[in-house]
Amino acid sequence: MKPLVLASLEDRFGDRCVDILRGGAAFGWVECRRDPEDAHGWRHLHPPRLGFATEDAARDDATRTVGWLVRDGASHM
Repeated sequence: MKPLVLASLEDRFGDRCVDILRGGAAFGWVECRRDPEDAHGWRHLHPPRLGFATEDAARDDATRTVGWLVRDGASHM
């Protein structure tokens, strides 16, 4: 089963995002990027990090791990 995207936090340039996910009873996140010249769209930079008990726990881990989330003040999509 593919995880459901609950929120997408995009950087100020619009070429990176962190998706907050829910897969069954667990939450997680994945960092993605897109290249304007590539019609594919968003690509995962690594496998999703799942297994968090709450959405807040997944967001906290993403914030600690992905430096630009704090630095750029990511916007909610």
